[in-house]
Amino acid sequence: MTLRSNIVKKGSTRAAHRSLFYAMGYTPQELEKPMIGIVNAFNEIIPGHMHLRDVADAVKLGVAAGGGMPVEFPAIGICDGIAMGHDGMKYPLPSRELIADSIEAVATGHGFDGLVLVPNCDKIVPGMLMAAARLNIPCIVVSGGPMLAGRYQGRDISVSNMFEAAGLFESGKISAVELDQMEKAACPGCGSCAGMFTANTMNCMTEALGMALPGNGTVPAAYSGARRMMAKQAGQIIVDLVKRNVGARDILTQKAFENAMTVDMGIGGSSNTVLHLTAIAYEAGIELPLTLFDEISAKTPYITKLSPGGTQHIQDLNEAGGICAVMKELSNSGRIHEDAITVTGTVKDRIKDATVMRTDVIKSIEAPYRSTGGIAILNGNLAPDGAVVKESAVKEDMLVFEGCARVFDSEEAAIDAIIGKKIKDGDVVVIRYEGPKGGPGMKEMLNPTAVIVGMGLRVALLTDGRFSGATQGACIGHISPEAMEGGPIALLEEGDVIHIDIPGRKLEVKVSDQEMAKRKAAWVKPAPKVTSGYLARYAKLVTSANTGAVLK
Repeated sequence: MTLRSNIVKKGSTRAAHRSLFYAMGYTPQELEKPMIGIVNAFNEIIPGHMHLRDVADAVKLGVAAGGGMPVEFPAIGICDGIAMGHDGMKYPLPSRELIADSIEAVATGHGFDGLVLVPNCDKIVPGMLMAAARLNIPCIVVSGGPMLAGRYQGRDISVSNMFEAAGLFESGKISAVELDQMEKAACPGCGSCAGMFTANTMNCMTEALGMALPGNGTVPAAYSGARRMMAKQAGQIIVDLVKRNVGARDILTQKAFENAMTVDMGIGGSSNTVLHLTAIAYEAGIELPLTLFDEISAKTPYITKLSPGGTQHIQDLNEAGGICAVMKELSNSGRIHEDAITVTGTVKDRIKDATVMRTDVIKSIEAPYRSTGGIAILNGNLAPDGAVVKESAVKEDMLVFEGCARVFDSEEAAIDAIIGKKIKDGDVVVIRYEGPKGGPGMKEMLNPTAVIVGMGLRVALLTDGRFSGATQGACIGHISPEAMEGGPIALLEEGDVIHIDIPGRKLEVKVSDQEMAKRKAAWVKPAPKVTSGYLARYAKLVTSANTGAVLK
């Protein structure tokens, strides 16, 4: 076995390199072993990352036990919940690229043989997977696990309930005292927010892709013994992957992505997975067109109904058998590629003994919540290149909807109108110039959607931005082309009639082609919102949402 790390450890011309290793306390014996990077996204600003030092320490023990030399280095992270609703939300999606780039730089600059990636939350998980695909060296992911749901007045609640509580408070449905009590109960400890939001969806996707061990997406962070055990196992497995030279792209195949997409549809995952799976696949040299998401959704039953689509949380899915049980159920109808490779053998090997332990959480494919998947791709004259909606979180009476457009050129303007009681039942709220280029950064719109839900308004919301995994309702995002590129959403006017048909996969404005062409000719591209720093560079390089908002 020839180690990649020999480039920094072997030969007389590497004497200075070895001296630097010795300065850190590494021994000559350790330098003979595979050098394994532990990419630790620990910080003290994300609840899902507060405990990652403990996870990373367990990984190091596993690497050492497996015969490797563990070397830790950091990765950044932004808490979407804390960044939500202000200019800070311009940064989480762009941070995905920074994470991938920085891991590439450190791993290549030091000749690591393999990586154990330790993330937990929204953009950190896909950023690390993008780096793994780009580097194509042996990699395994071990996340920090989901947060337990909080308890308030005898029911489970989570952070999504708190965003909606703002609407309840503004409409006089709860008092300031009740709001205070709820916010102190909703998030009881460390972990990624408790529902099937973006972070937990991506950790489940990592498991379905085969890049993590069973339980990675569902074992709660509070179950520290199980998490440490998983981390130790991951540390041992990465050394074996290095010895067998199993690179990330050996696992991240077309079949792996189709498995992940199928699981995504079955569990009603976050709409952000469309962005992230597409971007990870891009780094692996695989194209995932939006049409493929819709094809898989059309033939995949929706078999779990977790928050925000339902009242159950990730801990319930874990009790029910986790992602392995979901994949086993979906495989019964041939929807899963069982021959796909994982970090521990094939999918068939992984799920052969899986069992659904709670049928109230994981339904059978014969009696699902819905016969089609949790995410729908819409097209029409308002979204020629597609739009994305989390169908599983839309009420039945909103699946087909028509209303007059209320048009806003920023999230802030829309929130002011909603809080100011200027939005009425039957309206279609349009928030534009918040796409990858226009935002820039494609802000999540959880604040306006949650306030709408809390206030009990029956309205739809459209945007060229995106939505949090905690969003529920007729909220359609990723509208492409975006407004900043002169897409049809930029041409909408107050009062235009918008027609939404989610089962029919249509998103249309009832304006003639001639009128839209006239408006297009008169459209003037606005000045960029940000003209310096990272976001300005990002806006010049980022592609459309329908291609994963990757940088080219």
